[in-house]
Amino acid sequence: MGPKPDNGYSAKDIEVLEGLEPVRRRPGMYVGGTDERALHHLAAEALDNAMDEAVAGHATRIELELSAEGWVTVSDNGRGIPIDAHPRFPDKSALEVILTTLHSGGKFSGKVYQTSGGLHGVGVSVVNALSDALSVEVAWVGEAARDRKLYRQTYCRGVPQGKLEPVSAAPNRRGTTISFHPDPEIFGDDAVFRPATLYRMARSKAYLFRGVEIRWSCDPSLPRPDGVPQEARLHFPGGLGDYLAASLAERTLLTPRPFLGKVDFPPDGTQGGGSVEWAVAWAEDEDDGFCHSYCNTIPTSEGGTHEAGLRNALMRGLKAHGELIGNKRIVQATGEDVTTGAAMLLSLFLRDPQFQGQTKERLSSVEATRLVEGAIRDHFDHWLGADPATTRLLLDRICERAEERLNRRQQKELARKTATRKLRLPGKLVDCTSSAATGTEIFLVEGESAGGSAKQARDRNIQAILPLRGKILNVASASADKMRGNQEIADILLALGCGAGKQYKEEALRYERVIIMTDADVDGAHIASLLMTFFFREMPQLVDNGHLYLALPPLYRMTQGNVTQYARDDAHREELLASVFNGRGKVEISRFKGLGEMPAKYLAATTMDPTKRTVLRVNLPKRDLAADDMAVDAIETPAEAFRRTEALVETLMGRRPELRFDYIQKNARFARDLDV
Repeated sequence: MGPKPDNGYSAKDIEVLEGLEPVRRRPGMYVGGTDERALHHLAAEALDNAMDEAVAGHATRIELELSAEGWVTVSDNGRGIPIDAHPRFPDKSALEVILTTLHSGGKFSGKVYQTSGGLHGVGVSVVNALSDALSVEVAWVGEAARDRKLYRQTYCRGVPQGKLEPVSAAPNRRGTTISFHPDPEIFGDDAVFRPATLYRMARSKAYLFRGVEIRWSCDPSLPRPDGVPQEARLHFPGGLGDYLAASLAERTLLTPRPFLGKVDFPPDGTQGGGSVEWAVAWAEDEDDGFCHSYCNTIPTSEGGTHEAGLRNALMRGLKAHGELIGNKRIVQATGEDVTTGAAMLLSLFLRDPQFQGQTKERLSSVEATRLVEGAIRDHFDHWLGADPATTRLLLDRICERAEERLNRRQQKELARKTATRKLRLPGKLVDCTSSAATGTEIFLVEGESAGGSAKQARDRNIQAILPLRGKILNVASASADKMRGNQEIADILLALGCGAGKQYKEEALRYERVIIMTDADVDGAHIASLLMTFFFREMPQLVDNGHLYLALPPLYRMTQGNVTQYARDDAHREELLASVFNGRGKVEISRFKGLGEMPAKYLAATTMDPTKRTVLRVNLPKRDLAADDMAVDAIETPAEAFRRTEALVETLMGRRPELRFDYIQKNARFARDLDV
């Protein structure tokens, strides 16, 4: 094919986004999307700024208020955002610069705040950009008593509606008050703040910093679930210990005396002014263990390096103590054996933490592992030695768990070897050479051609390939006879060896991971949906136990010089053109028509190599009922999640087309980028 005709692409087509326009164009880059969780992230950003003042020692009280009209107000009695002219922008106040300029603020140098949650200078400016109205008041106290004044400025979608003006002599208070209303153009007309989410967010902050009092209030007309008051003063002198006691009040503890502690880092060290606090206990039952971690009061829901330090300290401390008292069985324990069933809280304050992404859900600071483990380890050794009887019970529990795990693995490997000898495996299956299920994976591949590429790209030691012919049966609408007679389903059941329905046996599963790998197009997505429906209906335990995954093959290969990138879809392609290649010269773009036409080396590098690929684990989504997961009751139960997912599958894939029609009618307005 020859080059495409000139479409008039020139300098006039190059856009330059200024001010806060990048935030409004791509809100997902700053708050993680435009859904309800992203909406509550705005309140979290405003609350985090007030918390930074408290942690720095300049504020003792924070107020969080939700109005009936959907306004959120956060105020503190801190120093107040500076209102004098900024040296680089003499026609603007420092407050206006902070609210309208990305990457501005007082948290970069470490002189104003030794530790803080706002690190990139984008938090409050993002709130401003994504609000259709925002008002800020600063009760400014100058050097002389006559300088005490109240200043106010209003904004609309990030644009000042006037200059910062003094409105009156300041009352007997100081600090900053920010009120904002989220923009329905960004979040939708139906987006509303939930009192339960904001209350739990405020409560978690009060737990994390024992020196602050947070006053919560919401309009009495707003619906509130049980346990969420209209007004509350939240102050917890015991810090994380108070939270642990409250969350475990209904449960019997294996360790009645929790492992609590707090260590301040030396002021002259690299992390001067920082600290780490922890609270850990083991319950008699092992069903509801959890680990909630935070850095500079920011919830790190995906964990990170500080959690690794806590787990290392617990595992190594227990192993060392077990060996000291002659418990030889403890050697076989792993970190998972130690922390299963444990209730763990961890709060780290770090001078310059590094997070993955603007939403800060995972801490990546390398030094955090060493700092946390070093701070906790000695205290844990003393805690273990102080109560020998309880420590012995804990060690016995962990050893029993380790032995059960090893027995299950042995039985699983034995069952797999037996099944391999006795079962007639499907002829299309190209099996792996490993005899153990642990670490192995089977790819369910769309088509014989794609199966051929996958066979060349695989690691034959751990990866098996099962090509499937076209679209499998929709089990949600098929009869039992059709299912029994379907060859593709029979091949899948035969290859996995674990049975289906009531005959499902987890220990008989021949592979640790089952990976659906289809083309990156609409047909591939349909086949993946049919396969996921099959596993959910016939092997829900396989899904719930985390064995089912989706491969993410690219749709495009993009090359410019020695730079090569792969794009998942059209939107990702445009994103890479704008960010990576940035209009510098010609970019060669090749579209993969399917997995079968993708060279094996590309398929391995992008989709199959465990060290390079990205796969999505398929699970039953438990609806998040709170922005901050410190609240144990914030996530629906597994049974509720299963029932909700079952109803959705029946609606979308079941035998009643009227349910699908009704669903499409109700949700068509949310559809985007549909192929015509």
